[in-house]
Amino acid sequence: MDLSTKYMGLKLKNPIVPSASPLSKTVDMVKRVEDAGASAIVVYSLFEEQITHEAGELDHYMSYGTESFAEALSYFPNASEFNFGPEEYIRHINNLKAAVDIPVIGSLNGVSAGGWLKYAKQIEEAGADALELNVYYIPTNIEKDGAVIEEIYLRDLNKIKKNLKIPVAMKLSPYFSSMSNMAKKLDDAGADGLVLFNRFYQPDLDLVDLEVVPNLELSSSFEMRLPLRWIAILHGRIKASLAATTGIHTHEDVIKMLMAGADITCLCSEILANGVGRITEILKDLEKWMEEREYVSVEQMKGSMSQKSVADPAAFERANYMKALNNYKLLI
Repeated sequence: MDLSTKYMGLKLKNPIVPSASPLSKTVDMVKRVEDAGASAIVVYSLFEEQITHEAGELDHYMSYGTESFAEALSYFPNASEFNFGPEEYIRHINNLKAAVDIPVIGSLNGVSAGGWLKYAKQIEEAGADALELNVYYIPTNIEKDGAVIEEIYLRDLNKIKKNLKIPVAMKLSPYFSSMSNMAKKLDDAGADGLVLFNRFYQPDLDLVDLEVVPNLELSSSFEMRLPLRWIAILHGRIKASLAATTGIHTHEDVIKMLMAGADITCLCSEILANGVGRITEILKDLEKWMEEREYVSVEQMKGSMSQKSVADPAAFERANYMKALNNYKLLI
């Protein structure tokens, strides 16, 4: 049984990769993740706000999406308790590379064209095998059109690619007017991988104190349908590797993503909620499912249910919407 897969040129022993989160907080935790069977680890993000200390700029970028960090920061009492500053982050990457054998993928999270991008080179020099660039941006300026927003992503990717030799993945939100066209633009600009999709953490309203408060709920398997759809649409149409993230909790979720065309599946909420041992369990269940159905490799499954491979490609598009409504049966 061959569970191996390739992601951005990296040969991985299986498609299970914990996504950027507090799971990479310590060397010991990453060792546990490796022992449980993970094929790589994405280190939690180094945020632009950790580097850009000017109060005005910090407040400006935080207002793009209050409590909208890409990882589960508010799951913990204080981000500063586990997030290092720039220099400590670089040392942490170096320490991880010395301690584990699996690939270590660094992560940068920001939006401006400022000096935070220089740390990409330092992350590479620290030994990272790849970099995940998370341009986490909620456009709140009603004067900016979609083309301006897209240019932010392309600008940062171009700047990074000019200075790095390691592969670079772009972690995206689904909120582009033409998701497929944006994926192609990033692919043409040299993105080695696309990570679909970011999960925006939305604030809530406290009706007692009349305050905006942070609110974090871990994902459910239902949320995987959006990345599943777009991975199925993009598979075979772009050169970049495809990483599935958000809503992956079971071996069945992993299988669906692989069949849609994902090269890896990134887990976070399931491990945070139920422990590192879930990686081992999911891998065992994946292998058992494949044996029962006589699949010999992950590569054999990959993309077999993508838009290009199914008998009714329109099922991934508007026809599926019509069919779902027409087939629904009222229970009252």
